[in-house]
Formats: sequence, C-alpha cells, structure tokens
Amino acid sequence: MRARQAFLLMAAFLVAVGLVLFIWWDQVARWRPHPITQQQATIATAVSGAGWVGAGASGGPKLYVVATRACAACDAFDKTELPKLQKAGVDVRMIMIAPTDSTPAERATVAELWVNRSWPLLQAWLAADPKTWTTPPAPPADGDAGRTAVIAAGRDLATQLTAALKPNGVRYAPPLLIWWAKDGALEASAGDAPKTWRDAEQELVAR
Repeated sequence: MRARQAFLLMAAFLVAVGLVLFIWWDQVARWRPHPITQQQATIATAVSGAGWVGAGASGGPKLYVVATRACAACDAFDKTELPKLQKAGVDVRMIMIAPTDSTPAERATVAELWVNRSWPLLQAWLAADPKTWTTPPAPPADGDAGRTAVIAAGRDLATQLTAALKPNGVRYAPPLLIWWAKDGALEASAGDAPKTWRDAEQELVAR
C-alpha cells in the first residue's frame, strides 16, 4: 500500500514538474531570440546586401526586419513596434518581400523599394490599406526584366534565410527579426507573435 502511494505521489510530482516546465516554455522560452551559431556570415551577408529601406538613422543598433505587406503580424509590428524602435534610435532596416500571390501593385512597390529605397514610399504603403493600394509612381515590375529580377531576388532571400536559420532553431515567419546583440552575436526571432518582439526590443532599446 505504501509503495503504491509513493508511486502515485511521485507520478503526481512528475506531472506537476512537467506542467510547470511546459508553461515556462510556452510563455517564456519559446519566444526568446535564438543566437545564430551556424551560417552566421551567410545570414548577415544576405540581409545586409538586400534592398532594405531605412529612415536614415545612424549610430544606433541595426535591426533587419524581413516582412510582407499582406501579413497581420507584420501590420501589427509596423503600427505598434516600428515607431517605438525608431524613437529609441534603433536603425530599423525593412526588407519587403513580394510573395508569389502578390498583386501587380505590390510587386511594383517592392521593386521600387529595393531599387531606390524610398522611406516615404514605404511609409505611405504601410499606412494604406493593402487591398486598395494602387500602383505607386514607379515602373511596373511585370514586363520589366530588371525589376522582375528584383522580385525574384527577394523571394530567393526568403528561401535562403529559411534554410540558413533552420539549423539555429529559427522558423522563417514574417516579420523576421535579425540583429546583433550587445556582445556582437547575431540573433534572430520569428516575429509572427508579439511576444517575440519583447526581448529584441529590450536588447536594442537598452543600448
């Protein structure tokens, strides 16, 4: 009888420990940034060489944000987090990707952003309803070999990052956040949930 009670107590204890660990993982650990220990140079070169658009901040820590326009999490990040990061002096560099189901207006906008890196154009696009956004004052990407190649380069970047981040335990999920920590290590976080933004902001804004 005592052996059975001891077994039940031990089983209950293990279940309780497991539950606590799951809650900690679900609420804290799973949202933390991942240090990039594999293919760091590949990832750093890929984002720094992409057609990113920034507000012109200099001297602050760099944060690359890979995003698409028709993305609820990206929209939330743009509206709530981007202004705070800019106000804190973070050098936010937006890399917009036109997915395969994008509209002609979206492809034209992304191509223009990659080619000329216009922050006012990006601001106007982010402020507009993506469903009613019309073609910007820029050449269409469709039918233009150079701008079509730019769209392809963005999609290739997404594919490259997906493969390079996977060994580091990071999913490719827009908005994807990539930055250098204070100690110089490259870190990344899939930003498709607001909880993933907290640690990145604390790391960058505190510097």
